[in-house]
Amino acid sequence: MNADFNTWLISVTSAFDDFLYTYILVFLLVFVAIYFTVRTRFVQIRYFKDMFTQLFEKKHVPGKKSISSFQAMMVSTASRVGTGNIAGIATAVALGGPGAIFWMWLMALFGAASAFVESTLAQIWKVRGKNGEFRGGPAYYIEQALGQRWLGIVFAVLLIICYAYGFNGLQAYNMASALEYYIPDYATNGTAVALGIVLCVMTGFVIFGGAKRISIISSVLVPVMAIAYLGMGLFVTVTNWYLLPDAFYYIFQSAFDFESIFGGFAGSVIVLGIKRGLFSNEAGMGSTPHAHAVAKVKHPVEQGFVAMIGVFIDTFVILNLTALVIITTGSRTSGLTGAQLSQYAFSTLYGKFGEIFIAICMLFFAFSTIIGWYFFGEANIRYLFGAKAVKIYSIIVCICVALGSLQEVELVWNMADCFNSMMVIPNAIALVALSGLVKKTHDDYYNNFLPNQKKGK
Repeated sequence: MNADFNTWLISVTSAFDDFLYTYILVFLLVFVAIYFTVRTRFVQIRYFKDMFTQLFEKKHVPGKKSISSFQAMMVSTASRVGTGNIAGIATAVALGGPGAIFWMWLMALFGAASAFVESTLAQIWKVRGKNGEFRGGPAYYIEQALGQRWLGIVFAVLLIICYAYGFNGLQAYNMASALEYYIPDYATNGTAVALGIVLCVMTGFVIFGGAKRISIISSVLVPVMAIAYLGMGLFVTVTNWYLLPDAFYYIFQSAFDFESIFGGFAGSVIVLGIKRGLFSNEAGMGSTPHAHAVAKVKHPVEQGFVAMIGVFIDTFVILNLTALVIITTGSRTSGLTGAQLSQYAFSTLYGKFGEIFIAICMLFFAFSTIIGWYFFGEANIRYLFGAKAVKIYSIIVCICVALGSLQEVELVWNMADCFNSMMVIPNAIALVALSGLVKKTHDDYYNNFLPNQKKGK
């Protein structure tokens, strides 16, 4: 009876999550992304150069407790660049076809405006802790700007349940399962237990060091793993350079295959591409502003610029490269999906080493995501319960990471997915309600701050 009830509950939560993503979340985030793109007059295009000049600006980051724009972006990128960049994109291409890539591009282009807005708001309404450190995020600007603490509490609770306890376990399981191909019976021969202990210790070392250590580790780990992955992927793509025109042809042809699209919209290339793009770049979902709130900048808009870079890196660089490797190597027709499809694609050039390399990338990508997601959860723990609850929260996260590596708990992850979908709603409400403030802040930067900077004031 219990087994039947558990199966029924898994089915219900899965159906509810699919409904939220397909019919509410997708349309809500698409609307918000387009709205802010128009409202900010295509800020993601007009200030493309400023994103990068601001990223490496150093002179405005004084104090031991402050972190730079670059470090803040690395923390936010750590949460974006996860196993979805290897396994998720492979699944989207395998199930939806190459056209899913086009809709990911489109979501990243428009979604960058949402990232700009939410991170600018996080800077405006951030708070300073007793030790001089900053923190902020949707719960903070929902309460302070809208005066709706109850809605801030709803957001904070949903995020903590989703990221801290649900998705961190998922990433740990993905790390463990990456060993499945190389270590038979890894789940029962002690390998998973050993990995769980190692992950617990590594996670504890980073997160008990506070925001400063998290930002330092992320600013080293994320670039190193990204460069290694990009280098290997670019070599595969360059080797198959003569197939790139065909690859882009397939992407555009599949993206506008109207017979496929209208044959079943919920499972079409458009919805699959948009869903995967949203889940990967997280623009407008309310997660990454927690990292951007911590940076010390002269003007809130400056960190909004930096936030947009993460969206572009995630989609136009890493996701794009994974897709091109799969398409140009002809691996899409292999019948595989997920991480195994990416492993197969890399193995066409690198052999067994390619498979091992992807498994290693899965490990590091997942670990960086755990760090980023912990950071988001901690900001909301402080919001709800204060600094005294952080250590207890840290211990619980370490336990969840250790347990997550041992087994797949489908119900827990289904519920975390549902909470992830629901937390977007209060954040989207706040973003639209505060759009006028963001517009004024944007205009102040353009009309007052920039001219004064040029005059040396």
